[in-house]
Amino acid sequence: MSTLDTAAEPRTAAASPSRALTRFLLRLHRPALTHWTIGVLVLAALLLYLGGPLTDDAADAWKQYNSCGLMERCSYDQESILLYKDLYAWTTHLLLAVPLLVAAWAGAALTGRELEQGTAKLLWTQGVSPARWLATKLAVPAVFVTAGTGLLVLLHRTAWNASEGRFDTAKPWYDTATFYANGPVLVALALLGLVVGALAGVALRRAFAGLGAGVLALLLMWGGLHLAMPRLWPAATRTGDLSGGVPGSGLTLSEGYVTSAGERGALLSDCGPNVYGKCAADYDKLGATGFFHEFHPASHHWPLQLVAAALLLAVAAALTLAAFRLLRRRTGTGRPAA
Repeated sequence: MSTLDTAAEPRTAAASPSRALTRFLLRLHRPALTHWTIGVLVLAALLLYLGGPLTDDAADAWKQYNSCGLMERCSYDQESILLYKDLYAWTTHLLLAVPLLVAAWAGAALTGRELEQGTAKLLWTQGVSPARWLATKLAVPAVFVTAGTGLLVLLHRTAWNASEGRFDTAKPWYDTATFYANGPVLVALALLGLVVGALAGVALRRAFAGLGAGVLALLLMWGGLHLAMPRLWPAATRTGDLSGGVPGSGLTLSEGYVTSAGERGALLSDCGPNVYGKCAADYDKLGATGFFHEFHPASHHWPLQLVAAALLLAVAAALTLAAFRLLRRRTGTGRPAA
């Protein structure tokens, strides 16, 4: 036997347990994988219909409606408009539910149930280290979660792009649900849900406790991200005179009036950007000479998405390390094998 063959033999032997554990994991969670695949395919089909035939029908209906002018009675395809609105809302919110479903499954079935029923300990006595068990538990589902969620995000953004400039009621890019469903932030949230759920299952060693803790933790992190999101990228600021109203449109951070001395103040609650009648007098008393707007324009969509996704992945990596350290402390084993 050559030196090369001798060196290759241990690597093959070391890789075999990983392949066996992966096959076992796929068999064990076959129902979840089947349901995931069916769900992704069904939602993908709905998004293809939304961005294709339904968008065309609804756009034609809007043309009919806009051509009516001031006519008292006008015939247009209202059903297509309403169907588009409803289907867009449903598919968007179903897509936003994916990270929460992943977190619930990871906390309950992926880790919590196996630790609760002793299945994991049985595997650990058969040549599978706890670290390798957890590494496989995270790596294999991550592939399916990334592929499925990434596909749905791509199709959702394609469907949203298809309506651009064709609908009077199309959602803007900065609409909260649309923003999260239209970029890599949602994929990162799904991966974070996987890690958070797995960590909750390892920490609590109970299926239902892991489920609840995983979902709650992800909701709290998502809420924190939402609050921090507007500050993750430098915002643009525009000013204009009083007659032009608040300038610019996008994801608003702050808006108000500005004086000749450069001082800023909030819009009057009973006036907003209205500068007529009593409101004009009120703004004149404040010394207002124009309005300012601190906001993110459409060009900031991708910077915000990428920075937020990177932040979420960094948190997921830190929590993954925490899960391995917790498992090592409880079982007395080392890091996952390379």
